[in-house]
Amino acid sequence: MVTKFDCRKLYYRRLNELIRESVDDGETEFILDNLNGQRYLGTGINKNINITVNGTPGNDCAVFMNGPTLIINGNAQDMIANTMNTGKIIVHGSVGDVVGYGMRGGKLYIRGDVGYRAGIHMKEYKSQIPVVIAGGTAKDFLGEYMAGGVFILLGLDTDNDAITGDYLATGMHGGIIYIRGTVEDDTLGKEVKMLNVDEEDKKILEEYLTEYCEYFGFDVNKIMSKPFIKLLPLSSRPYENLYVY
Repeated sequence: MVTKFDCRKLYYRRLNELIRESVDDGETEFILDNLNGQRYLGTGINKNINITVNGTPGNDCAVFMNGPTLIINGNAQDMIANTMNTGKIIVHGSVGDVVGYGMRGGKLYIRGDVGYRAGIHMKEYKSQIPVVIAGGTAKDFLGEYMAGGVFILLGLDTDNDAITGDYLATGMHGGIIYIRGTVEDDTLGKEVKMLNVDEEDKKILEEYLTEYCEYFGFDVNKIMSKPFIKLLPLSSRPYENLYVY
């Protein structure tokens, strides 16, 4: 059984209450039509449910989410996957700023662009590694203070090899960023180094991109045919000299 909600006149609090009540009653499949800016969709849900969104979710979509799969047939606003723990989000459009903030696990696959400060404070713990893949471009401060996880930026819809903004990976002290294109030295944060990918990197990229391509209908071999570079932090404690202990 699938539960459908017409969200046209549903206030965000009531919509989230209805979803949680249905989950408590055993429902696992949802379709949300005419969604337009309702916030906190999927917040704190700890079960393996599926939510299909026809519209544009508002800020903090999937915050603290722990298990569900969200398929968003449209764009999404700021702070998607904020402190997300497990689960999967597939966005068939672009997203706003500060996506994946403090993300601790799960996967966020975006067809289009990301805004400012994507991947800020992403982190990982043991085998729990968050993954964000964006098919388009990114604004300034991508990977700011990143502490773990994997961020892949593809630049599929542009002929310009420079697909990131300025202050790239500023304060990064963990994780890895893969960019399908070039990066100018003067756009990099001083805490990172730029390297060519090796065979192990190619295996990692192919693994994640194969699944990504299945959702969006891309050819993984065609995507992999263009060179990637990777960004790694120079230190796990880039600011230790600022503290007295």
